[in-house]
Amino acid sequence: MLERRGLERSTIEGMNGSIVVDAAIAGGGIIGLSLGLELRRRGLSVVVIDRQQAMSSASWAAGGMLAVHDPQNPPELLPLSLRSWELYPSYLERLEALSGKHVPLRTARAMQYVDSAYGAGSGDVAAAAEIAEFAPGLDVTGHIFEWLDEGSLDPNDVRDALPAAYLAAGGMLLEETEMLGVEGAANGVLVQTSRQPISAGMFVNCCGAWAGEAGRGLGRLPVAPVKGQMANLRCPPERLRCVVRAPGIYLVPRGDGRVTIGATIEHVGFDETVQEPSVRKMAEAALSLLPEAEAPPQMDMWAGLRPGTPDGLPILGRAEKDHCWHATGHYRDGILLAPVTGRVMAQAMMGETPDVPLENFAAARF
Repeated sequence: MLERRGLERSTIEGMNGSIVVDAAIAGGGIIGLSLGLELRRRGLSVVVIDRQQAMSSASWAAGGMLAVHDPQNPPELLPLSLRSWELYPSYLERLEALSGKHVPLRTARAMQYVDSAYGAGSGDVAAAAEIAEFAPGLDVTGHIFEWLDEGSLDPNDVRDALPAAYLAAGGMLLEETEMLGVEGAANGVLVQTSRQPISAGMFVNCCGAWAGEAGRGLGRLPVAPVKGQMANLRCPPERLRCVVRAPGIYLVPRGDGRVTIGATIEHVGFDETVQEPSVRKMAEAALSLLPEAEAPPQMDMWAGLRPGTPDGLPILGRAEKDHCWHATGHYRDGILLAPVTGRVMAQAMMGETPDVPLENFAAARF
């Protein structure tokens, strides 16, 4: 069944049945809804459309690490990551105030593997006493780790709270609705959908892994799906109380006995099937670090599609078509970058100077 949630019909529809708003956003993941929430905070009328259910793709499947200092991230990403980490407390407070649902940080520290040939990075080398306090179940034999000030959350908590917060703020959400195209119109754009047209002052492509397919009048983007398979192990909560990242594996404790492990990196198009042999191999790597954990016979397994770009950086800013914008390509950092993306995109769309310059993230770089 098609779902329509949000503003009353009389306040948002024109005479011909079209939806009339200040901003239309395609993509109801964490990026699209966070931007919608920020635009609502500024008083704009907003509709978010999603081809499936909101928060049903990468936003739900993610590990939930707020990996500000991940050494695999491009260095150009750091200013954006740092600003988002600063914004996270107020972002979570707003989600809770609007939705009534608590989204806790499940961890407050991360242990990052250090290649002894290169030495420590931005953190302090983890001493045995600290490891015994935060990760007594971890086997660090032959490994060096450094501490990083990073958090993590459970994407399921965000999935419960963010759509509810957006709706409580007065946004409109159209689920199971395809975007068919974007055309220029007087003072804005006309967005054609599988349900009804939307007349908007601005349009934003937040389609994640599907952003490259969602051009339809915006020009094609070099955004491609990158599949990641994940699973949950079981371990007593007190045996691991921090994120652990090592070559080929990461462990994210949820604080309730679940330890989420991930993630494969597969360039296989839009294939989201779970392949148990691949997940079991990943579990073996995790168990070598956390031997006290258990990989049950009926292990929770799932897969998601990250929106990847050729340089590993998101695409933020204007599209070629007037009144149109892109906010996509966040790859492995959509959860981390949601607060800052909402903020800097809203600033740019309103003609303000963004907190973080967007030149490095412009679509024109391709």
